[in-house]
Formats: sequence, structure tokens, C-alpha cells
Amino acid sequence: QVELVESGGGSVQAGGSLRLSCAASGYTNSRHTMAWFRQAPGKEREGVAAMTMYAGGGTAHYAGSVKGRFTLSHDWRKSTLDLQMNSMEAEDTAMYYCAATNGVLWGLGGIDDYAYWGQGTQVTVSS
Repeated sequence: QVELVESGGGSVQAGGSLRLSCAASGYTNSRHTMAWFRQAPGKEREGVAAMTMYAGGGTAHYAGSVKGRFTLSHDWRKSTLDLQMNSMEAEDTAMYYCAATNGVLWGLGGIDDYAYWGQGTQVTVSS
């Protein structure tokens, strides 16, 4: 069973930065996709960024609203997926969730494409 644990949420002023981390355990296959989703109050959960992983590498995909501001990084040894968030905006305020698939997914996909979810970490950006 795959388990995902998020950390790193908090509060920041607009223009500031935060870094989220997701630690994965239980994977037996190096080929899968991990992602960050977010859900603001009253809105649907949306994909933020995803990384398709394969032997020796990975390819990142970003939602248009965060491209150029957010960056994914993956540590194979620690099995972590980090989301560096820069130039943050009030619209980035949401609960952020780490998600992972059973197989390889190219692109962000939708919530139904992901089999595993973390508990979420709150991010609040004040303007």
C-alpha cells in the first residue's frame, strides 16, 4: 500500500515563497506519476503540477496558472516530491494535496487518475 505524507504548508505574504514536500512509501515500481493538487474553499480540486517518473528520470507538467512560478523536484533516494512555490498570489490559497498513480500518466490528468492521496497541507497567501 502506497502512503503519502505532506509537509511544509503555512502562511506567506503575496510575492513570497513556500516549499511543500511529499514523502512516498510503499512503491515497488519506479514508473509512476506523482502530483500536487489544490482545493480552495467552494472550488473543485485542481491539478497544479505532476511528475511522470521512469527509470533514471522524470518529466514535469504544470498547470498554466503556476507555470513559471512553481517548480517540481524529485529525490529518488528519499522518494520525495517537492513543490517550490515562488511569486505566490492570493489565488494560490488552498489546501494542497499530494497524489500518486498506480501506473504512468503523462500530463496532469484528473483526480480520477490518481489512486493514492495524502491528507493535505494548508497554504495561505495574504495580499
